[in-house]
Amino acid sequence: MGNFKEYEQYDGLGLGELVRKKEVKPEELCEAAIERIEKINPEINAVITPMFDMARAAAKEMTPQGPFAGVPFLLKDLMAAYAGVPLNNGCKGLRNYIPDYDSELVKRFKTAGVNVLGKTNTPEFGLVAYTEPELHGPTRNPWNTDHTPGGSSGGSAAAVASGMVPLASGGDGGGSIRIPSSFCGLFGLKPTRGRTPTGPDYGELWEGAAIEHVITRSVRDSAAMLDATCAPDLGAPYIIQQPVRPYLDEVEREPGKLRIAFNSQSPLETPVHPDIVKATLETALMLQKLGHDVDEDVPEIDGRSLALSYLSMYFGEVAADIDELGGVLGRKACPDDVETLTWTLGMLGKATSAFSFVKAIRQWGRASRVMARFHEKYDIYLTPTVAYPPIRVGALKLKPLEKTALRMVGKLGLGKLLKRTGIVEKLAIENLAKTPFTQLANFTGQPAMSVPLQWTSDGLPCGMQFMAPMGDEATLFRLAGQLEEAKPWFDKRPDSAKA
Repeated sequence: MGNFKEYEQYDGLGLGELVRKKEVKPEELCEAAIERIEKINPEINAVITPMFDMARAAAKEMTPQGPFAGVPFLLKDLMAAYAGVPLNNGCKGLRNYIPDYDSELVKRFKTAGVNVLGKTNTPEFGLVAYTEPELHGPTRNPWNTDHTPGGSSGGSAAAVASGMVPLASGGDGGGSIRIPSSFCGLFGLKPTRGRTPTGPDYGELWEGAAIEHVITRSVRDSAAMLDATCAPDLGAPYIIQQPVRPYLDEVEREPGKLRIAFNSQSPLETPVHPDIVKATLETALMLQKLGHDVDEDVPEIDGRSLALSYLSMYFGEVAADIDELGGVLGRKACPDDVETLTWTLGMLGKATSAFSFVKAIRQWGRASRVMARFHEKYDIYLTPTVAYPPIRVGALKLKPLEKTALRMVGKLGLGKLLKRTGIVEKLAIENLAKTPFTQLANFTGQPAMSVPLQWTSDGLPCGMQFMAPMGDEATLFRLAGQLEEAKPWFDKRPDSAKA
């Protein structure tokens, strides 16, 4: 069967419309995507579990239903259970785990019409903002393969940016949709806490900090997929207000005159790259020209203290993940089952008191109240998505001496001693300094999006982050639609996407 040569010129909705009009067959789209994956992936390493035979079989049986009928799609290999397909979560100990069921969100992706061609690379348990797991090796940024696409949804972002698929799934527990979207020149929305389903395996993800959605090239693809997935599932921990109209309709609506606060200073009081500061100012000026009221302002939140509260959750969740890993392995997990950093974080989780954990979560609640008051004055809060352009592959990995030291600590079980030294907290702040802006929306549960409006002097993407009040994805989609029209990015692609 001949390939659909114009494949990369369409977004997901565009391809779905062609299928429904019978101008192209799902099989043709499937083959076009497979051809691009086979050509591009060896250099990028975005797809780590091909599902080509399953996708070909599904394409033959597909009927033209759903907004994304027959559209090639990739799943981030973290929490996204697909019956009969490995689910590694980037973890060495899970290399042979194969679920016999679909997670609820995967079911909804399928109902939307997508054809899943494979799974994408992610760091172990989605823990860091770069995608370089020992299990599958590093994923590279299509804009410059010496650099990272970010994480933890780095594989999905690299696949979309390089034109393998028009959209792919992602999850965001501290910026893991928005950071790779920024690094790869894509649109990435983190929905409101509770907006998309987490069943059947989870209630809240990362104490409510994490939520799943998609990474896309067009705004409307993100909106349409959220329409398809956003109803509560059985046993949802809470029911939030549903949208008054489809999000896809919001993309076409005028946002009106918005009150927008902007800030380019790191909440950790760490440096921000000059290109990023410049890009933020240029974005603020563009918003003024579009008719919005724009002021420089910042919510009264202790960013460093809040970042440290994140670590308490982080440590505890990793400890629980390692403990639950034993249930899959049929024995107690050991250091060889996970990466050195992961094992160390788990030890720190066991050394973290319930008092510290509760105190941290209470800080999140207070931050939510501060942001609610802030949004009485402003409709939108604008910051850079990241503080630095995409870093080089390997730059944030543990140095050999650090890794050796942590291995020794792990073997001796000295988690409490390590916690008292403050070394891990210091390393964490150094890492968060590159991406300090995204975590706030995870603490508060607010929707936030990264929009690919700027590029650095080196030609690397630089996303701008916009936060809205709880439950107000509609305003974000209206603003995103306006920005997409004012400064289009759809046809701006890396050389690898032109293969």
